[in-house]
Amino acid sequence: MNSLMIQGTASGVGKSVLVAGLCRLLARNGVKVAPFKPQNMSNNAAVTVDGGEIGRAQALQALACSIKPTVDMNPVLIKPEADHQAQLIVRGKAVGRLQAKRFRKDRIVLLDTVLESFERLQSQYDVVIVEGAGSPAEPNLREGDIANMGFAEVADVSVWLVGDINRGGVFAALKGSLDILSDSERERVQALVINGFRGSRSLLDDALTWMKQESGKAVAGVIPWLPLDLPEEDSPFRHSSTPMEDSTFNIAVIAYPRMSNHDDIDPLASEPGVAVRFIRSAHELQPADVVVLPGSKHVSSDLQWLKEQGFVEVLEKHLRYGGKVLGVCGGMQMLGQMMKDDGVEGGSMAGLGWLALSTQMQSEKTLRQVDCTANYPSTTRVTGYEIHHGISDSDASLFPFAQCSEDKQVWGTYVHGLFEQGVFRKAWLDSVGFSESDGVNQQERTLASLDVLADALEMELSPELLAPLLETKSIASRTQKQSL
Repeated sequence: MNSLMIQGTASGVGKSVLVAGLCRLLARNGVKVAPFKPQNMSNNAAVTVDGGEIGRAQALQALACSIKPTVDMNPVLIKPEADHQAQLIVRGKAVGRLQAKRFRKDRIVLLDTVLESFERLQSQYDVVIVEGAGSPAEPNLREGDIANMGFAEVADVSVWLVGDINRGGVFAALKGSLDILSDSERERVQALVINGFRGSRSLLDDALTWMKQESGKAVAGVIPWLPLDLPEEDSPFRHSSTPMEDSTFNIAVIAYPRMSNHDDIDPLASEPGVAVRFIRSAHELQPADVVVLPGSKHVSSDLQWLKEQGFVEVLEKHLRYGGKVLGVCGGMQMLGQMMKDDGVEGGSMAGLGWLALSTQMQSEKTLRQVDCTANYPSTTRVTGYEIHHGISDSDASLFPFAQCSEDKQVWGTYVHGLFEQGVFRKAWLDSVGFSESDGVNQQERTLASLDVLADALEMELSPELLAPLLETKSIASRTQKQSL
């Protein structure tokens, strides 16, 4: 079996994480494996080694495989800009905008591009693990589908259907999804997976027997709930595990409507002693030592929202009392004097004026991986990526920061993933008043969680269903030791 597709009964049932776990399990067993998602809808993106952008989840899955992410792993990425409009990314590059009323008609023409990328990966790897999007059983989305069964049928890929027991009604969701599928699609579903179970497995025995009898499908496994430290593309914003009452340092992240790349905050949320909160109203801001303005898919509309919600006044008070503000990418553009725009987002707009920079919005998007030495707050390695429209004034002596205010309270950067490197994160936290950072690289935490996940899958998934994936090792895979 050269490929397997993980589809779900809904968004957020754990497809992305299960694909990452399967990729890790196969890679650890010497299988040359790659992830693939035909169509993704997310404002959390990553930059690839071939200079494009893909969904953040596919970059995580590539890490699980111990390979570099490429645009073939997510050939169609849809980045919502408004309720009825999204930016369309094809093979890593912005090609235009997608209107909601033409969504089904416009996406079907992309099927050939999707298949070309999939076939390239198949030719390069022993196994390709494919992730679906949302649910395959939405009647309004089935026509012209390239993300779920529409792709699986044309590409002739077997499917495992996943449901999340924490949502309730998992057996109804699995059975109901199967009932909506066509006969050929239903036949394509090889097995069912129940995700996120807590408690004694024996409590499910009767239900599992019923499920197999009613559906005629094998249950591949019941995956336990696991406390994983992983960035998840479509999950609720991640708050830290340290309660505010137990913390010695508080970070508030303003979650405006078009916020993007919120996984930038994950390394900070992983710090013991740091409490991170995502907030949507001005009265939630305090107490905070640092306020973060994260990335934005539509900077001008998010800045307007921030003003309308009364954040300007509470941020000014925060600064008067010595608090710090960090703007990342679009958040930094908001902190400047002016955003000059000739039509990229709809017009020029004055910024908050707390950084001495102006931004010229440009239709050509900057896509760049970063791996170099920081100039501030210490000369240590910094990694990440840039993904933005527009060019802003910058001070090279402050890199990876572009600008700071004269009183050193307001900072801005274009670099996403800035806090992944533990030594840099420790130095930055120390500079803003928190001296207890553990200095652990976030990738170490991520890989440790991926191994925990792979261990659980190896234990819980049916050996008979895993065997065809594990037995596809090429001669090169058998002789070349994977760097894990």
